[in-house]
Amino acid sequence: MSACIYEELCRIVGERFVLCGEPMSRHTTFRVGGPAEYFVAPDRESLPGVTAFCKANDIPCLIIGNGSNLLCGDGGVEGVVVEIGKRMSDIQINSTRVTAEAGALLSAIAAKAAAAGLTGFEFAAGIPGSIGGAAVMNAGAYGGEMRDVLTEAEVLTEDGELRKLPADDLQLSYRHSVIPEKKYTVLRLSLELRRGVQDDIYAYMAELKEKRVSKQPLEYPSAGSTFKRPEGYFAGKLIEDAGLKGFSRGGAQVSEKHSGFVINTGHATAEDIRMLMTHVQHTVREKYGVVLEPEVKFIGNF
Repeated sequence: MSACIYEELCRIVGERFVLCGEPMSRHTTFRVGGPAEYFVAPDRESLPGVTAFCKANDIPCLIIGNGSNLLCGDGGVEGVVVEIGKRMSDIQINSTRVTAEAGALLSAIAAKAAAAGLTGFEFAAGIPGSIGGAAVMNAGAYGGEMRDVLTEAEVLTEDGELRKLPADDLQLSYRHSVIPEKKYTVLRLSLELRRGVQDDIYAYMAELKEKRVSKQPLEYPSAGSTFKRPEGYFAGKLIEDAGLKGFSRGGAQVSEKHSGFVINTGHATAEDIRMLMTHVQHTVREKYGVVLEPEVKFIGNF
């Protein structure tokens, strides 16, 4: 069956876009993770064929974007990993409306919007993810969120139907949408921005970049903020107050620069990171009675 799966995937997306045993460490910002049994990078036309083939043959199918909020187990991922990336990254601007395919990087969209004199998306310029993934989790930073600018989503349903949905139908809230629950695959998104003064836009983007560089451990692989913000608290402060700043397990460490980040110091395994996150959760719960919920999604075999 494995040879048949490979051959059919090659037929659907093209042989050079199908890999066997591809290390997921190459496709996650934590830079850890075992091999994907099959790894494919479809374009918009071939994506429905991949998902339909997997469904018809009961093959596990995992859709990922830029891998910026994923922790993949050292045991890898069974079935097919579908990366929505460079082959689905077109960005179009028409007046104040920005339309971007799901694989477009947030940084690229912000840069193109700024070049067109559009404001409202500066908050996303430094988020290391794609816009499809940003919609799934209603990504945000520095007071801005996807729900502030998102107007419409084009999705592929579990049954292979193409649908256009108004943003309200996605029920965007803090780090949440109904996209995973409905098992939608995001294909394209539309944003409504505003006309602005280009120099001011670039200045604000530079200001936010400086904040990130000065406060976040960008020199190390990570998944950004490791835990969601608990109501009434800040995860990083709770972790620091619990005495965990700089605490490590194997190659994983609570950042000494920002305690809200768990980082890969260079030789971490996924298990190192998972166990460190568990220790942080347990310690904070014991000391303060606050449950930290991961912002990171766990995939694959641990």
